[in-house]
Amino acid sequence: MSTVIMLENQPLSLYIHIPWCVEKCPYCDFNSHAVKSAIPEQDYVEALIADLDADIKRFDLTERSLHSIFIGGGTPSLFSAASIKSLLSQVLSRFDHKAEIEITLEANPGTVEADKFIGFFDAGVSRLSIGVQSFASDKLIKLGRIHDSDQAKTAAKLATDSGVSSFNLDLMHGLPNQSLANALDDLKIAISLNPHHISWYQLTIEPNTIFHSKPPKLPVDDVLWEIQDMGVELLKEAGYHQYEISAYAKTGYQCQHNINYWQYGDYLGIGCGAHGKISDSRTQKIMRTVKVKHPKGYLDRSRDFLDQLTEVDDSDRPFEFMMNQLRLFRAFSVAHFQKSTGLAISSVLPQLKEAQQKNLMVYEVIDNEKYWRVTNHGQRYLNDLLEIFL
Repeated sequence: MSTVIMLENQPLSLYIHIPWCVEKCPYCDFNSHAVKSAIPEQDYVEALIADLDADIKRFDLTERSLHSIFIGGGTPSLFSAASIKSLLSQVLSRFDHKAEIEITLEANPGTVEADKFIGFFDAGVSRLSIGVQSFASDKLIKLGRIHDSDQAKTAAKLATDSGVSSFNLDLMHGLPNQSLANALDDLKIAISLNPHHISWYQLTIEPNTIFHSKPPKLPVDDVLWEIQDMGVELLKEAGYHQYEISAYAKTGYQCQHNINYWQYGDYLGIGCGAHGKISDSRTQKIMRTVKVKHPKGYLDRSRDFLDQLTEVDDSDRPFEFMMNQLRLFRAFSVAHFQKSTGLAISSVLPQLKEAQQKNLMVYEVIDNEKYWRVTNHGQRYLNDLLEIFL
């Protein structure tokens, strides 16, 4: 007798998008808007909560508990601590949640000072993610960043002293005219600041960015491979464990919010242009949302916040699952695939076996549980692996 495969609700996270920043960086393809006048903080917080309430009603989420919150942008640290406190208190009042729920706020070193980080902690933020990108002055100028190296170092110290449970430094490599030594120096400085978590990833040129229309000179592939290999060793020696393609953490400090994304968990997205994904065990549907992109339209309360609402077709679920899950440096169980997609593992077994034959994935049985895991070779050639599931 065959087992009926049913879609189950996944852990529910919340992403909150704050779109304003001081300047638009030339590499940035996020939905961000340079500040031209005073930011309407109170109006935007009210809109965010109305947006959230609409989603709670739309998907009947009153019985779902909240796993994590991530406030991204733009530059959320442009907002006052009072506005963040008002926002978080209203959000948390609408969901059951653990007392120690992970709440991350992104901050740029050029927009913070000591009392602001402490204020964010008092508002309920438990984790800060600081967008450093580089500690080299010439690279920061080329990247259009508004901070300098000293401000970046100061921001890390302020985060250490603020009271938050952990903080992340966001760092890029493969920058314009960057040598191997330059890239490793950046990483050594980041490590010396003793963050709990480091996001270290290669600069990519995205469409609809200034860098796309005026491409800078980037390091050649051989140098990029050297940077990656030697950087990973530096991080490992310093006690940072790589648990995702571009994420390194000290023991116990992995970003729980991002792990939920990568494990094909559920998340609400509120704010300008925010994306969401919700699975519903009752209807056996997975829905995706996109909110109104421009702040002016989003703040127009005469219209709906929702720009797009689409159902994820059964045929699209395996690739969506793999595109996220295969970023993680851990195996996934057959049971997890089936519960989070509502599909039998047989729907992707030919592709999994092809990946196995190419030494991109391996099959394991641990304590009678069946798992598939990406190999080191598969991690290095992730795009080739993902193409198998297209």
